[in-house]
Amino acid sequence: MSNSDSPFSKSQLDLLKQFKKQITHPHSSKVASQPEPKKVQEVTPEEISDADLFKTALGGIKKLDNSNIAKIERTELRKKPDAKTLAKRAAAEGAFEVNDAELSDTQAVLNPVASQATLSYRIATLQHKVFEDLKAGNLRWFEAVDLHGCNVEEARTAVLQIIQIAKDENQNVIKIVHGKGPEAILKTYVNGWLRQHRDVLAFVSAPEKQGGTGAVLVLLKRAEKNPKFSK
Repeated sequence: MSNSDSPFSKSQLDLLKQFKKQITHPHSSKVASQPEPKKVQEVTPEEISDADLFKTALGGIKKLDNSNIAKIERTELRKKPDAKTLAKRAAAEGAFEVNDAELSDTQAVLNPVASQATLSYRIATLQHKVFEDLKAGNLRWFEAVDLHGCNVEEARTAVLQIIQIAKDENQNVIKIVHGKGPEAILKTYVNGWLRQHRDVLAFVSAPEKQGGTGAVLVLLKRAEKNPKFSK
């Protein structure tokens, strides 16, 4: 290997040559700039490489401690879409397809619910086990929307849109966070709207760890089972 091809500088190469000469010929003259080495086991030149000699020269260097480097873990969490953003998008895009859903407020006005009340609804033909799985939070929800800060019309639009988004993705479980304020206004309206929507098979207040009585888990018809669904 020529000096031009070497990864070492000229001074390093000279130092390596001196080390090799000193190790392979221990009785020759000592390198003036180096202290007298301890007894070294004699080896043949073929057993010594430049890399070995370089490691010997760097023997006093310690590896940097990287124990204080923070570990970065990638997490992919689905964020709840902002209800106001959904409402503004709907207003900008105009009317959107919701399977002719017309949600009256009459039922909500006539049937107010308490702030801490547990909501529960299912159609008669739904299997009991499926409903119990929904109630226990065993069915993974696809998308969620938070209605905090919305007025009634914004909340209505957001509920319709989140249902349509799930249907477009052929998903059948969503979560709606309505809150549980003192008067439970949005909670009352959500309870009334979901009971009227033709694609809702069941809904129930979420388990405590998923929002409790401040949210509902909603089970929808899957797109391929919905007679109104058109590819």
